[in-house]
Amino acid sequence: MKLTNGIKMPSMGKIRIDGQPVTGPLKISGMAFQAPSLLPWRTTVDNVLLPLEIVEPYRSSFKAKRKEYVERARKLLQKVGLGGYEDKFPWQLSGGMQQRASICRALIHEPKMLLLDEPFGALDAFTREELWCILRDLWTEQRFNVILVTHDLRESVFLADTIYVMSKSPGRFMVRKEIELPRPRELEVTYSKEFSDIVHELRGHIGAIRKQGAEVAQ
Repeated sequence: MKLTNGIKMPSMGKIRIDGQPVTGPLKISGMAFQAPSLLPWRTTVDNVLLPLEIVEPYRSSFKAKRKEYVERARKLLQKVGLGGYEDKFPWQLSGGMQQRASICRALIHEPKMLLLDEPFGALDAFTREELWCILRDLWTEQRFNVILVTHDLRESVFLADTIYVMSKSPGRFMVRKEIELPRPRELEVTYSKEFSDIVHELRGHIGAIRKQGAEVAQ
């Protein structure tokens, strides 16, 4: 994730985004993590506005266009089901609500690439599936590129076009799987045989990789 976003430079090889080499932190990306990390002294809408205050070209015009940006943030919050909570503080929101706000914050500056590091891992199963659908709908509308790191096989098969299975440190891509389930995907597809077959196939690959790793360690 850090390499892709230009926070760290690769020790070998090159990373290209949209055909251009990554030489430093990218302004075209947004990030959300497992912990929402909302600032406790800021309201929900003010937390969402944070990237516009610090990222150019929005930073230079933030004061002049604050009303326009606030309206953009409120509309985005409404799309993820947080209408009426815009002026609440993080401690007044549930974990799922905080994560929705975190995703809005990552998308407020309309990035070309969204980086998600286990954003739903700490949530209960029902909230997790609800946020899958919210992310799906936001992607359908904005068509940003997404790199999602997850340990949830169902999550990866439901959301992804391409899945890469990685080994333990040093991390290496061991398996690449194209997901050809038609879009838009509804939650009902997760109960289909086609979906389950993909999950079982990936689980088999992971089991084989772990077994190989254990044998090498011995």
